[in-house]
Amino acid sequence: MKFLDILLESLQSLSANKVRSALTILGIVIGVAAVIAMLGIGNGTKQQITKQIESLGTNLLFVNSGGDAQDPEPLTLRDAEAIQDRSKAPSVSNVAPILQTQVTVAIAGESMITSLIGVTPAYFEVQDIDIAEGSTILARHVTNYETVVILGSEVAEELFNRTTDLAGEKVRINGQVFTVIGVLESAGGTSFGSQDNRVLVPLSSAQIRLVSRSVPDEVSMLYVQAKDSESVETAMEEVARILRARHRRNLGTDDFEIRSTQSFLETASTITGIMTAFLGGIAGVSLLVGGIGIMNIMLVTVVERTREIGLRKAVGARRLDILIQFLLESLLLSLSGGVIGILFGYAISFLIDRLATMSGISINPVITLDSILMATLFSLAVGIFFGLYPANRAAKLEPVEALRSE
Repeated sequence: MKFLDILLESLQSLSANKVRSALTILGIVIGVAAVIAMLGIGNGTKQQITKQIESLGTNLLFVNSGGDAQDPEPLTLRDAEAIQDRSKAPSVSNVAPILQTQVTVAIAGESMITSLIGVTPAYFEVQDIDIAEGSTILARHVTNYETVVILGSEVAEELFNRTTDLAGEKVRINGQVFTVIGVLESAGGTSFGSQDNRVLVPLSSAQIRLVSRSVPDEVSMLYVQAKDSESVETAMEEVARILRARHRRNLGTDDFEIRSTQSFLETASTITGIMTAFLGGIAGVSLLVGGIGIMNIMLVTVVERTREIGLRKAVGARRLDILIQFLLESLLLSLSGGVIGILFGYAISFLIDRLATMSGISINPVITLDSILMATLFSLAVGIFFGLYPANRAAKLEPVEALRSE
């Protein structure tokens, strides 16, 4: 028999039992839809995190206290000044120490808990922060311990119901009166939290008035900016050498950690990759269940059509013809389920994105050609694997025995 004739017979056989065919492919539809949706959400999350980390700059280092030591010394302003020394760290272009804590910000009748960051003017350069209105924190604000504050747009909206014309307004931060000098440009939410729910004050004012410390000039973290992306590794070595000398630490007993944006990218890529594979694997189980459903129905079909198989063999149909027809029916079921599943998966992933957006979370699912090809090939593989046994069973039926069947 010609392949086209076998294909037409397979289509006629499936269309003769429309309800059964539809129920059979349901498992494949659910499985493929779940795989496509999970991969789309996983890829979208990975892309979002990568974009956020890259926005920090490819030449930025993050220095924290900790490391391998049991009793780490805190980072201090003097550490920052030593790293800023070009003779000791020629690959470093800028250093921004920060002091971070949670505070209560209040005005008459309104209050909220938010993140406070004590900063120097260098912070605005290394973080590339934009001011919607007003002034940034200047060197004189830090030198004179001035009680001035820049509000995040979310904080401004929560307290004043507006984000404009706030210069000169007074707020209380943990009971201390601060004067508003500016409002940050809205940056939205990221995987690192909301960038709008924070306030910035001079580092010196945070140290003296708002944060309890074990060391007078202690800071939470140092942002270190290398001259360019090619200088990152050299800058890391220079910073490590300076801090080891200042903290009197030998190699292998560091009481600090230095990470680059590249290391954050690698970590994020690994985590999101594992998450995507795990979710895709769970969704893939439903594909296998769908495949078992196809095999069960095809076995029932072989039993129901035993007499038909005997008649066809009696008039000259070969084993191969019977095998191909039943295998083709299995493939058509799995492939049609895969195509419908891809469309449903696309719709589900974007529905989840809309629901997440309503909750203030951006996912932006990314459904790649690789994901579609993988889902299609996997559904075809399921059709072949689970259709082969019923097809082979049908092909092996002896004509005489098949014709005796009622």
